[in-house]
Amino acid sequence: MCGIVAIVGSRQAAPLLIDGLRQLEYRGYDSAGLATLDSSSNCGKGVLTCKRASGKLVHLSKLVDSEGAPGHLGIGHTRWATHGKPEKRNAHPHRDVSGHVAVVQNGIIENHRSLRKDLESQGKKFVSDTDTEVIPHLIADELKLLQGEGRQPCGAMLKEAVQNVTAVLKGAYALAVIWVETPDALVVARKQAPLVIGLGEGEFLCASDTPALAGFTRTILPMEDGEVALLTPLGIELYNSQGERQKRSPSLLTGNSQVADKRHFRHFMLKEIHEQPETAELWVARHLPAGLPIESPVAMPFEESFYEGIESIQILACGTSRHAAMVGAYLLEQFAGIPTSVFYASEFRYAPPPLSPHTLTIGVTQSGETADTLAALDMEEKRRNAHGDLAFASRQLGITNRSDSSLARQVPNILDIGAGIEVGVAATKTFLGQLLAFYGLALTFASRRQNRCPTEIQDLLTELKAVPNHLRKLIQKHDQLSEALASRFAETQDVIFLGRGINYPIALEGALKLKEISYIHAEGYPAGEMKHGPIALLERRVPVISIAMPGVVFDKVLSNAQEAKAREAQLIGVAPEGPETEIFDELLPLPVVSEWISPLLALIPMQLLSYHIAAHRGLDIDQPRNLAKSVTVE
Repeated sequence: MCGIVAIVGSRQAAPLLIDGLRQLEYRGYDSAGLATLDSSSNCGKGVLTCKRASGKLVHLSKLVDSEGAPGHLGIGHTRWATHGKPEKRNAHPHRDVSGHVAVVQNGIIENHRSLRKDLESQGKKFVSDTDTEVIPHLIADELKLLQGEGRQPCGAMLKEAVQNVTAVLKGAYALAVIWVETPDALVVARKQAPLVIGLGEGEFLCASDTPALAGFTRTILPMEDGEVALLTPLGIELYNSQGERQKRSPSLLTGNSQVADKRHFRHFMLKEIHEQPETAELWVARHLPAGLPIESPVAMPFEESFYEGIESIQILACGTSRHAAMVGAYLLEQFAGIPTSVFYASEFRYAPPPLSPHTLTIGVTQSGETADTLAALDMEEKRRNAHGDLAFASRQLGITNRSDSSLARQVPNILDIGAGIEVGVAATKTFLGQLLAFYGLALTFASRRQNRCPTEIQDLLTELKAVPNHLRKLIQKHDQLSEALASRFAETQDVIFLGRGINYPIALEGALKLKEISYIHAEGYPAGEMKHGPIALLERRVPVISIAMPGVVFDKVLSNAQEAKAREAQLIGVAPEGPETEIFDELLPLPVVSEWISPLLALIPMQLLSYHIAAHRGLDIDQPRNLAKSVTVE
């Protein structure tokens, strides 16, 4: 969730660190800081300069511009608070008592309390409430021990000290460390948190995510779990958790440009909503090209053996990805006929269901870095491989927007949604991309299992090919409708979203979007569950937004909406125009399409209404409070 950038080379570090951190702003943060080492006038030792600021990165940038931070070696950090309030004293980097060791960290040190207690008993003074501050104290103690053995300061000594300390740390973390005694050496380490090394000419940049490498290099070396690396201007030394030197070739960044551009839009979120027709068009071109046989209607990047023998599917995801997974589960069960379950990845880790044979496990994470999803997939693979029976062997698929992510390195089969970089914390086009991935899977399984006749498959293919054009018209229309409606939510404190069947997850997603960026309390419910408790919340100050698309539950949803209207709730419909939908006080109209593809269209008014309500309130839409784009800690 935090962002780390670290560099060693020949150029001034501070501007490169600021630029890298700016590319990581999308991850969400509440403070920022950097530390540099300058050895130009200190007899080979470095002078450590540390600058920290609460709030946006611009405050740190102005501080550095006015006070300076010289040196060709440095570490930078954007912090998303876990331990300690979002205050300057809790911002990274953190240093030891002498101020000679500086550390930035992304993650959570689970045993920091016991470590801190031991250090305080030794007289160490702490100046922050963070879990990270124990690390520089521990590293400084290790360095003293190594120097006490008569060893001269060098990069190898710093690397050894970091390895000794990481051996006692519990939790998930990525960290970067510098030491005044080695102004040409940078040490980085990772455990269950992303860290990527970028290779330049005589310089190396390490970061939490590849966008920070934009403009620096496209040659990368992703670090693997448990590794520690020593970086100097002369090269990289990579070691595993046992201290063994590793040899691994770098790779090239793939995919679209890593540089985010807001263009003429007011916010990245609005731009990314408007990019959804292009996202759908690219998906159609990639997966539904002309000329495919009806027995293989979708172009998928998997071998034939991938599909063989699958009898059930379980999907692991969090947040918006889970809502996409719920639509996916509906399609896989109701259209393709495969029993499918969706789990919160965070719950699955500690309470997995009993193992079932011939099961495909799908992990869904737009960033490919969601800690709970990665850990749940890893746990499931280990317990299946330990079973011994081939029928229970691990079979995994990852759905992500980042083909260069930890998920892509962990899972053997990847379905890249190809939505391009998404900066807004509230997912929009990546949600659409995840939905489309599940449509592709459902069509493929339905065809292979012959669960649907060729006519039904062809009808769905035809409708999917029309989705990009539907989206263009809807975005243009609903951008204006939602902006006009937003002012009526100025004093709203609670909103209820209703949906049934395949659109129940869209109601959940609509409520989540509104919560995320407008800070209005909102809840999504299956429309049929209203009378089982939530109806007690209804009165004239509580708007009810109901998704009512023609299909098997259309009349039922309208009946549930009527119950809400009878309680004087303001009723907003996401539905086609017609006599049946005249019951709504406000209508956000959708075209008449089959119920199967209705979620792909119903998401548009949900996104735009949430956006315009938040914009009307003057909120920070792209970086809402307390949220991060990539949730890389448990």
